[in-house]
Amino acid sequence: MTDEQTFRLVHTRAREGAMRAVKTAPDGYVCVVRPPNRSKDQNALLHDALTDISKQVEWKGQRFSVVTWKRLCTAAWLRETGEAPSLIPALDGNGFDIIYEHTSDLNVAQMRALLDWVMAFGDQNGVTFGKLGT
Repeated sequence: MTDEQTFRLVHTRAREGAMRAVKTAPDGYVCVVRPPNRSKDQNALLHDALTDISKQVEWKGQRFSVVTWKRLCTAAWLRETGEAPSLIPALDGNGFDIIYEHTSDLNVAQMRALLDWVMAFGDQNGVTFGKLGT
């Protein structure tokens, strides 16, 4: 048996494979069943939306990169959902760092909610979304 196996539970055969792996796993192994992580399509949509925002929105007199917008939007969305990111003094003593969940760790439902938040932010700030067709 390999060290790690992953089964996407989408049909009977996959479920049977997962059950077989659990039955034959050595004592001490761990079995985790969780919702799927965000999809590649969702990730592409998020990056398309953030690219449009980065090109069209000036925030407090500044333009930001896609990466910065991703961090700003994720942090704001987390605060709105009650899962506030942590603001921690920087290890080198220069300012503060924002620590929050990476979007790659979000499940499909969470990513859908973040996408909705980003789209609403864009709409409120006059963004024309190119590839998204809105």
